[in-house]
Amino acid sequence: MLTETYEDALKKLGGLLSKKSDLGKVAASKIKKLTVELEELDSNKSSDAVERIKSGFIHFKTHKYLFWCLLVRSDSRVSPTQILNFKPGEAFVVRNIANMVPPFDKTQHSGVGAALEFPVTALNGLMSIEDDAAPSKNVFIDNWVQIGTPAKNMEAVNVSLGNLLSYPFVKERVVKNKLALRGAHYDFVKGTFDLWELDFKTTPAFSFS
Repeated sequence: MLTETYEDALKKLGGLLSKKSDLGKVAASKIKKLTVELEELDSNKSSDAVERIKSGFIHFKTHKYLFWCLLVRSDSRVSPTQILNFKPGEAFVVRNIANMVPPFDKTQHSGVGAALEFPVTALNGLMSIEDDAAPSKNVFIDNWVQIGTPAKNMEAVNVSLGNLLSYPFVKERVVKNKLALRGAHYDFVKGTFDLWELDFKTTPAFSFS
């Protein structure tokens, strides 16, 4: 167990350097590195995750345009915002399998189309539009959000959970307890995060005779 105080350590260091002045440059380099590490440690302790998120949204509101739209693969091992050190409000991220961009088609690939249309046209338009101006007609977004009509917020999540069961390979694994579906909703205004499980039950099949 270390019982030596930092005053004792500094005293010993001073005594060593007074005897071996050639170690001065090495000591200065190590002290500088230690100072940086201690400053980072102090910063991490005093920083508040909620405040960082709030500052990101303030940045988003006060800056007229987003500067980055990232199209990346849906790989759980890769976090593009962490790799590129983006804060909330600095980048719009679109993730899909193999980070592919399909050709423009109004009737197909509406998910990717809406994801691209939102940051390029709708989002910047909402940030810069005049109060008395009418928003432009979107090609993909309007049809895409109809999936959740008339549900909003948390209920829209439940609609998506229900729609997941329309995929046979998902439903099969849910029924066999090999896959669990959970919904989540984050309210960045109130700073609350809700998580819930899908209440899914099956009834045995029967026939009328």
